[in-house]
Amino acid sequence: MSLPKLALSLQFAPDWAPEDGDSAAHRAALPRHAVARWLRHALAHDAEIAVRIVGAAQGRQLNRDFRRKDYATNVLTFGYARQPVVMADLVLCAPVVAREAHEQRKPLRAHYAHLLVHGALHAQGWDHETSAADARQMEAREIQILQALGFGDPYQR
Repeated sequence: MSLPKLALSLQFAPDWAPEDGDSAAHRAALPRHAVARWLRHALAHDAEIAVRIVGAAQGRQLNRDFRRKDYATNVLTFGYARQPVVMADLVLCAPVVAREAHEQRKPLRAHYAHLLVHGALHAQGWDHETSAADARQMEAREIQILQALGFGDPYQR
């Protein structure tokens, strides 16, 4: 089975604040080849995706402006097209991702992989907020993809 083609832009926000943590650790957890591999496994179609890693201030502002929720969240998906090419921006808030990885006792790299797969599924129309059945279906797909990539079940508590 061949994987979809992916045009990837991987960006790290230049306004990193000391309270956002060690940017080198986030860069090390996100080598471009790995990010591309994780995303390609989550895609059903060719895609053009920009992944941007931001600090807490920008993450909070984007979540407030676009979702009307006044806190920084782990991943925001801005989907523009689903077919014939998936087009999306995925914005991940580094300090939130790091905090969650620590709380869940998982490697930063594994949590980033999960959130990138999660965001890519959102960009293709998957939604976990519409119903419990949709949430179970999306989680099952995430688990399947992540296990194929060599990661454990991200929902295992």
